[in-house]
Amino acid sequence: MARRISLREFQENLVKRLAEARTGDRRSLLGVEAGGKRWLVELTDTGEILPVPPISPVPLTRDWFRGIANVRGTLYGIVDFAAFHGESGILPAGLARLLVIHGRHGVNSALLFARTSGLHSPDEFEPDEDADTEPQPPWVAGAVRDLQNRVWLRLDMKKLITQPEFLEAGLARS
Repeated sequence: MARRISLREFQENLVKRLAEARTGDRRSLLGVEAGGKRWLVELTDTGEILPVPPISPVPLTRDWFRGIANVRGTLYGIVDFAAFHGESGILPAGLARLLVIHGRHGVNSALLFARTSGLHSPDEFEPDEDADTEPQPPWVAGAVRDLQNRVWLRLDMKKLITQPEFLEAGLARS
């Protein structure tokens, strides 16, 4: 049953949302989780976020390449983002979600994440000074901390999809 709200609550919420829109407080980051890490993805890099459809495995590919999936008539290669980082693979059920990479990047690929954690504003984060000591892959555009002091990694989608290890899903022949 839908929660009822008063007209006053509705109006206050509407005024707040309009004020945020005017001041530029846009929630332009999508929070996702994989392999025990929190990631932030620019919304402009995402095409769609959806529950995991059936995935058809592809033989002779790396363990992080889960296979292909049909999303509204288009085939996408599915990359298990946790397994790509050497972590345990993600079960493609329950809270797991596919993040379809925006078409402007020119790849028919989607990333499998364990869950999404909603939309965020860049104002909710501050740079993480401790993160500079740890080496990161080239697609990590920095680390930030939220108000609860949790570390989030910023995903640079363009760098990720141009990395040879991302593009080489096939097993090496000996």
